[in-house]
Amino acid sequence: MKTLYLILLFHASLQLQCDKRQITAHIGGEFIIICNYDANRYRFSKKYWCRGDSRDTCQILVDSDHVGTTGRRSRITDAGRRGLFVKVTDLQFTDSGNYWIGIDKIYADIMTSVNVVITEVPVSKPRLWPLSSLVDRQTCWGQPVTVRCGCARGTGIRYAWYQHTHHKDFLLQQSSDLGLHCGTVENNSDYYCIASNDISSQGSDFLSVHVLMPADNSCIYVVNMQGKI
Repeated sequence: MKTLYLILLFHASLQLQCDKRQITAHIGGEFIIICNYDANRYRFSKKYWCRGDSRDTCQILVDSDHVGTTGRRSRITDAGRRGLFVKVTDLQFTDSGNYWIGIDKIYADIMTSVNVVITEVPVSKPRLWPLSSLVDRQTCWGQPVTVRCGCARGTGIRYAWYQHTHHKDFLLQQSSDLGLHCGTVENNSDYYCIASNDISSQGSDFLSVHVLMPADNSCIYVVNMQGKI
């Protein structure tokens, strides 16, 4: 009986073949699955996209008849000999899971499984910029300077600032903004920001601080940032 079941599954896999069985996509993105099937036999059979761990209990999200379906972000298109297309847009973390592409068939539908994993968007290299202009006052006469770290791309981003001095790196704070003032710039140091999320991490260029006169309140220091004077 087990051998017969395996033979039937193998035969069904020949009747419905898709280009993806495992999909990893980013939140907010989309994916498309292209399948070929026996159009001579099943051209007018209903095709569907359903979700669930079991082929017997999966919930239909959208079908080729577009009747009574619940997947607003899912679409299935039956192009006959040109193939069967499944498209899912505006992906969310909750979309991760097991799915099935099926063809309605008497006694036993023809089905193939697809596993979907939704991840964060990888972070881009973070950029540094001062919240107040350094063009007219590269040398800071006792005045505080706030430098922000930000990424143009990425989701779920965490920022952390590090100080590099005496060939060592020290974690200063977990924040996108770094505040420089007389109490923190006692020595010449380089600073940089690390942007990360669950799947990637990138470091910024260095920000250099040269202390001309250390003091608690009226210190003098020079801030140099790549691409800024």
